[in-house]
This record gives sequence, C-alpha cells and structure tokens, in this order.
Amino acid sequence: MTTDRFEELLRVKEEAHRGPDPKATERQHAKGKLTARERIELLVDKGSFTEVEALRRHRAVGFGLEAKRPYTDGVVTGWGTVEGRTVFVYAHDFRIFGGALGEAHAQKIHKLMDMAISAGAPLVSLNDGAGARIQEGVSALAGYGGIFRRNTRASGVVPQISVMLGPCAGGAAYSPALTDFVFAVRDISQMFITGPDVVQAVTGEQVTQNELGGADVHAGVSGVAHFVYDDEETCLAEVRYLLSLLPSNNRELPPRVRGEDPVDRPCDALLDLVPADGNRSYDIRAVIEEIVDDGEFMEVHASWAPNLVCALARQDGHVVGVVANQPLFMAGALDIKASEKGARFVQFCDSFSIPLVTLVDVPGFLPGVDQEHDGIIRRGAKLLYAYCNATVPRISVVLRKAYGGAYIVMDSRSIGADVALAWPSNEIAVMGAEGAANVVFRREIAAARDPDATRSEKIEEYRRELVHPYYAAERGLVDDVIDPRETRSVLCRTLSMLVTKDVDLPHRKHGNPPQ
Repeated sequence: MTTDRFEELLRVKEEAHRGPDPKATERQHAKGKLTARERIELLVDKGSFTEVEALRRHRAVGFGLEAKRPYTDGVVTGWGTVEGRTVFVYAHDFRIFGGALGEAHAQKIHKLMDMAISAGAPLVSLNDGAGARIQEGVSALAGYGGIFRRNTRASGVVPQISVMLGPCAGGAAYSPALTDFVFAVRDISQMFITGPDVVQAVTGEQVTQNELGGADVHAGVSGVAHFVYDDEETCLAEVRYLLSLLPSNNRELPPRVRGEDPVDRPCDALLDLVPADGNRSYDIRAVIEEIVDDGEFMEVHASWAPNLVCALARQDGHVVGVVANQPLFMAGALDIKASEKGARFVQFCDSFSIPLVTLVDVPGFLPGVDQEHDGIIRRGAKLLYAYCNATVPRISVVLRKAYGGAYIVMDSRSIGADVALAWPSNEIAVMGAEGAANVVFRREIAAARDPDATRSEKIEEYRRELVHPYYAAERGLVDDVIDPRETRSVLCRTLSMLVTKDVDLPHRKHGNPPQ
C-alpha cells in the first residue's frame, strides 16, 4: 500500500467519525444530548466496538441530495461487548439529515439486524431520528418496512432493546413498539405517530412534544416506555444492567451470577411487612426485596399499571421474573392495564427461559362499567393466556387474599404452576367471607331478628368452613403452607429443582392469543 493511499484512508475514516459539520456536534451538545458515537462508547465495553459500513453513502438524487453525501448516511452500526458478551447496536446520528432514514441508512440497519439474528446476540437501537427522509420518498418507507419485518422475526429469538434519545415520529416510533423493552430519557425523548402540528391541524388541540409523547407520558400514561431516566448516562448504564440479566438468545439460559447472599437466609421481616388484616395495604416491593438476592431487582413499567409489579431479579444467582399484586394501588386488583402489562412480561420471560415467581394478594378484577366496556374480558384474558402458554418453571405464593377469577389467573395450580405455595395468612376463595355470606345466607340474614348478629355469625361460619388457610392444601391445590420467614429458601430450592424442566408442546404454527 502506498503512503498516499494509506493517508487517504485515514482522512476518509476521520471524516466518517467526525461528521461533515463540526458545528453539528456543538448543536447536539447544546441540546443536552450526546452524539451517536458517544452513546455507543457508554453502552459497550471500552474499546470493544467494531463498526460496519462506516463508509456507506446514499445514492439518491434530487432535492439537492446529490450534493450532500456524508459517510455513514446518518446511522452508526456495529457490534461490541457488554460485560464480555456480544451485543449488536445501531445509533441514529442526528447531526446527519436529522437522523432521518433513507434507503442506504435502512440497508445498514437491515444488515445489522440480520447479523444479530444469525449470531444469536441482543440488538440495541439508540433512536434519535426524525422519521423517514422525505426527499427519498417511498424508498425510505420501504426501509422502515424491512426493519419492522426483522423486528418481528427477531421477536423471542434475541432480546431487542430500544433507547429513545430524541424525537421519533411516524415510522420511527413503530420499531421500538415491536421490541422487548423501551428506555426513555426525560426532556429529550419523544415518540408519536403524528406530531403536535398535525394534531392541532386535525383536532384543534394544542399540545407540546413532551405533552404529546414525552418520556413520562409514555412511562405512565400510554405504557409504551418501560423505563425512564433523567439523563443519558444513567439510562445507558441501566441498559447495560438489563443486558446482564438476559440470555444472548432463546437457546441459552440467563447468565447465573453467584453472590454472597445465603440461600437459607431467614426473612424475619416478612412477618411484619404483610399485615394480617386483609384490608390493610403494604408495599409488595418490600417483600420482593426480602426474598431476592441482595435485595436487588429491576422493576419493569414501574409507572404504568402500578397495581401489578413486574421485575427481574436473581435468586441463588438464577435470574427470575417476579409478578406480584401491589396492595398500595387499587388494593392490588387486576384491571385492563395490569393484565396487559403482566401478559407482556410473562411472555417475554417465557421466550427467554426466565423462571416466573408469582406473589399473589389479589381481591379480584376491578369492577366498573368502563372496565367492562373497554374489554376487561378479552384483555384480562391476555394474562391468563400468557401464563397457560408458559413452559418455564413457575412458582406461585399466595400471601393473603386470592379471590375469584383473579386467583386463577395469577398462576394458580389449576392453570399450570409447577409448585403452588401459600402463607398461613392465605384466603383462597370465590370471594371474601363478607360478600360470600351475604349471598349464601341472604334469606337467613333477612329473616333473622338481629340481621347484623346473624350476618357476623354466617361470615365466621363461611370463613371457618371454606376460607381457612389449609382448605386449598387439603384439596391438593396448594403444595405446601410455609412459614413466611422461609419463603426465600423454599423458592431457591424449588427453582434449583425446576431448572431442568422440559415440556413437550403440541405441534402448531403459533397460538392465537386474545387481543
């Protein structure tokens, strides 16, 4: 190689890394945003990133595009490692065409996605793009179609994580919606199908970008975002942590990390954390802290449907998915949002061989006209379907209340839980003793000289006959009633036994879950 050719290569690669306009970097930083390469450096292990197609340029003509042909075409693609394991990543470069997607840009992403699927490694997208490149017309739209098709093909094969780091409109918002997890950063992340200007033109509503599709809106209102953070550095650090909990693909088990937290550690605090009175609330997250390794867990969708907690944690070093009713909100009752949240989480865990631990304290499904008219029957059935379809190890623990259909849905023994446990405070029944007595003994109560006294007697009778803590165990619907203090050790031992679980499913192309 001649010296001139070598020097030319260095100049070309330097230009590709620097970008065509130095001031564009300054503008990006002035918005409080990092560049695409700075983000990748935070995500992957130091010095591990290998870029592909850094010298790619578009071939479009018209509207002045032929005079603007920057290297990378507005997206940085490649692979690196996170804690030593391979991860594929692409990052929109907002400095080039506003990160908008054109034909060459899309082809780079297609290639990387195909590589991730073939290699069996997670795919992380760092999204900061303005949607389709208008100057390229239908070619840009077709590029999105190719991304969506690959998102769907990769679903359940390799983990897919989307990180929203800028405004993403139209087609740019659909790819993240097809992935497993969406991370967002306050003030700089926005997602919407139609922006504020279109909304105002069509409906007359005036709204800002953040009000329409900001990070907190999608984390707490729409449920599109699973995690939200205040800055990019924290966000990308949490993406790394999530990746450390996940297998590289659906043919591997999640990585086991043995810690110093003893398996047989007694959980004495549980005796005081959960009130015996079923009408008193408590924070289920405190219970989760007690039973998982080192009290650490990563809650998913913490701000959306808070009446159900979904989290990833470790027990005896094994990654587990925890699904738990949250009595702090709506007494832990299931509603439409909680059902959809839980169903999506259960399906993800089942896709990637993550055992499920379900903590049950549920008074039932939330009653109401809105719930019924909005489809609680079909949408609540999503959680039921997800549990029934799951083949990973499944353990349920009834802490207190477990009433009606909600008891069945929360991974009861009857729908396939491998091991069903309960605390001595459990109340498993069609409904609470108060409501049941009013129905079963309605005539006797109405005819009594002292209806209130008779009602109290009948409530106690129903509780004594059907709601005592050993009723389900006597009928084989609960495998054991355990001392709450031994919950951690029992779960760890049971998970160890179930680690080799294998299930043969009937041949089918796929199921047809309720929508």
